[in-house]
Formats: sequence, C-alpha cells, structure tokens
Amino acid sequence: MKFLPSFRSLGLSAVSALILIATFPDFEYSFLAFIALTGLLIAAADESKRVVSAGVCGWFFGVIFFFGTTWWLAFAPIHYAGFPSAIAYSLVFMATAIVAIFPAVFSAIFAFLFRSFGFAAFALAPAIWIATEFSRYWITGNNWNAIAYSQAFEPLVLPLASFGGIYLTGGVIVGVNSIFAALLYSYMIRASFAVRKIALLSAVLAIFVLTLFVLNIKGPAAVAETPLKQEAFVIAVQPNVPMSGLTTEKWNEMASLHTKLAESALNSLGKMAPAVQRLVIFPESPMNFSYETDTASREFINNFARRNGVWLLVNSAEPDKESGKFFNSAVLVSPQGSEAAQYDKIFLLPFGEAVPAPLEGVLPAFVGSFAYGSRAELIPFGAIRAGVMICFESHFGSLSRQYAANGADVLIELTNDGYLGPTPVLRQHLANAVFRAVETGLPLIRVTNVGITALIAPDGRVIDPSPVYTEDVRIWSINRSVHKPTLYSRFGDWFAWISLLVVFASIGVAFLRRPQS
Repeated sequence: MKFLPSFRSLGLSAVSALILIATFPDFEYSFLAFIALTGLLIAAADESKRVVSAGVCGWFFGVIFFFGTTWWLAFAPIHYAGFPSAIAYSLVFMATAIVAIFPAVFSAIFAFLFRSFGFAAFALAPAIWIATEFSRYWITGNNWNAIAYSQAFEPLVLPLASFGGIYLTGGVIVGVNSIFAALLYSYMIRASFAVRKIALLSAVLAIFVLTLFVLNIKGPAAVAETPLKQEAFVIAVQPNVPMSGLTTEKWNEMASLHTKLAESALNSLGKMAPAVQRLVIFPESPMNFSYETDTASREFINNFARRNGVWLLVNSAEPDKESGKFFNSAVLVSPQGSEAAQYDKIFLLPFGEAVPAPLEGVLPAFVGSFAYGSRAELIPFGAIRAGVMICFESHFGSLSRQYAANGADVLIELTNDGYLGPTPVLRQHLANAVFRAVETGLPLIRVTNVGITALIAPDGRVIDPSPVYTEDVRIWSINRSVHKPTLYSRFGDWFAWISLLVVFASIGVAFLRRPQS
C-alpha cells in the first residue's frame, strides 16, 4: 500500500517511542529524552516524499508511547468496575490510538517541510512538536505526559519552566533531538560536506550550551524561599482511605484516624516554637465530606477545628443551586468552627467527574456528574493567601498562573490517585505539581490520600515526600511570598503561541516554493 512506510521507518519510530517511555515514571531515565525523538525524526525525513506514510510513522510512535505511559488507566475499571482485563486494556488502547493522531500530525508536517526546505526543516521541528502538543491540550482538554514532564525530577532544563512553562522546556528538548537527528541523518544519506559540517557544529554547540546551562543556571524563582518571617505551620494528613468498602462504621473509623494523625502532629508542634497560624489539610478521598448538606460532616469538621484552634481545609461535595448538581469543592473552616472560604473545582476530569457537553446525558460520568466552578479565588488563612487545586487541576498551568497573578503566597493541591493503584500515575501526577511550582515561583503543598504527599520548593525540589499507600502526616512551615512574578506568570504560554505562528508561516511558504531535491 502506498501510504505504508518502510519497515525501517516503523522500526525507528517504535524505538523512539520506547526510549521516550523510559524517560517517564516508573523508569525515569530522563536524560534519554534528549535523543528519544531522533529515530522518529529520521523516519519522517525518510518518508518525506509520502507525507501520509510519515504520518503513519508518527501515529505508530504515538500509540506505543501513550499506551506505554498510561496503561494504568485500566486499573480502576478492572479492580472497581469488574471489567475483564482484555476489555479494559482494549479501551485504553482505543483511547491512545485516538490521541496518537497528534504525533502523526507532527510527523506529517515535518515530512512536508523537509520535502520543501531540506535539512532546514530540522530547525523547525521544535516549533512543530510544541504546536501539536499545544493543540492536544486545547482539543482534548489535557496534555498528560507532554515531553517536558520527563524532566520534572532533574534540574537540567527544569528552570526553563519559570520562563516559558512546559512548552519552552519541551521545545529545548526537541531542539536537541533535532540537532542529533540532523547530524545522524546527514551521514546516513551522505549529504553534502557543508550540510554535515553544519550539523556537526550544531551538535557540538548544543552540548556546549547545555553544559554551561547546567553549571550556571539559577532559576529566578529561587528567591521565593527567602521569608519575611515565619507565618504558619501546615499539617498535611495522608490517611490512606480505602477506595471501596466504606461503610458507616469504616467512615467513623477513618474520620477518627484523620483526627488522630492531625492531633499527634499538633501535639509535637506545640513543643516547637509557636506559629502565628496553623493549617490542617485533609486530602481528597472517598470519605465524601459534605459540609453544607451533611450535619455529621459539618459537626465533625467544625468540632475538630474549634477543639484544636486551627484552620482546617477539607475536600467537600457542595451544592450548586443553579444546576442542582454538586461542586467538587475545598472548604476552609476557621479556628472558631465556621466556614471561612470555599473553592469550587473548575477543571473537572473528563468522563470521570463530568461528561463533555456534546455527550452529556448520553454517557455517564464514572465518579459523578459535578458542576463546573468558575472563580479562581484565593483562600486566605491568617496572613497567608493560598491558591487551591483539586486533583487533576495541578495539570493546568493557566490556573496556578492565575493564582500567582492574584497574589498567592502558596499553592495547595488536594488529590486522590488511589483508584489507579500503585502504578506510575503517582509520580506522573507529582511531575505536574513540580512544574506548577517552578512556573509560578511559589511553593506547592501537595496533600494526598495514598501518596505522594510532599512539599515542592519553588525551584522544583520535592521535599519530604511520603511513602505511598501508608498512613502518614507531614509538618511544614510556610511564609508570605516575597518573590517577583516569573516570566511565565506574566506571559503564560507565549512560546506555544509563537510555535503555532512559525508552523503556519512555514507551511504557507512551503506551498509557495518548489520542493528541494
């Protein structure tokens, strides 16, 4: 068939996908990300006379990569919905086959531009990749495991996120891949001496610049760690609530565990220097607190806050009078035992918490049909102003950026990944939070039901992480922010928008000129 690529091209694409999988949790060979796309780029260049064939290479790459990094999506249907494993994994495969369209578009565009511009197309590869990643975000509603997230736990290029978020970081990674791919391909096809010389010099320059970057870069967000004075202590409770079998008796048992863990930490804190404020945080979990509508929940929460003289932040299902549904909310209760603030989740998990508009009423949501929140308001406790994210919301740089612009001192994430088991999702989700901290230059307090609970510093360091699927508690001190807004906080995804413009302009020019031989 004319649209089928060669076996060599398919093989190179598959190898690229496998190498890129190895850069993500649970493998985390992050340095491989700088060469992972080399095979895919060479395959697309090889198939440049048949753009559709190049697209097939990208689709093949995408299926392998997305399935290899998100197979854990089958865990919940198998363990909690009784799906046969074959059906659950088939559904995941179908989803990855759809999302793989985006790397297919990348490969097709790159091949088309290579046919027109020759080796100069390698210089356009970063813009093409970022444009397709950005498109995936806008079309599907998320950008899970964008290439930049492979670097969440390494300091090499992570500081770039404070300048341009995941897209600038990813663009640099793809740029290095392009240089090495161009160098290798120039020798594979015996390109002219001038082309090979330029490719070699570019590779040497890339290695030199990256070395200097590693030795000298200091993220501008680092100054956020310099406090004016100690303002508050935060007690993060990780209760490890089971995902099923939560009877009334078990609910009461787990509620007692929440208070036991928190009060034990408060007692130890009392022996330290006193803090101006103390905030206890209970994570998102199957406990299903409902502060406004459930008397037992409200009394339990109010009594705990009042008895201990603390602020208490809890995840709660709160009614939306307009839609008749419930919000997935975070409720802050004062030390006097009354509601002080409420945040309603804005970014709901597609098909988990809400079904997208065209399919609403046709398909059910797996967890529940929640109402969308609309206001990213800060939650103040004492002198501290916090921006709250609930679970999946740590994936959205636009939300944390808005909090930073509104004057947040700290970001707080409440999450529960327990339904997805002891799988790579735990660290993949943590990687999102790392980037949100670096992008905004703000510390991020991550409080989870089963792990990974951690304090993330403004430079991306994961501090004092908890072990997973265990009961645990953490105590951290936080302060009012004294940092200047990062470039990303001010201008957002500027690099992605520039990449889109570059790609459209390049395609336009390619249509107006004759293909290179």
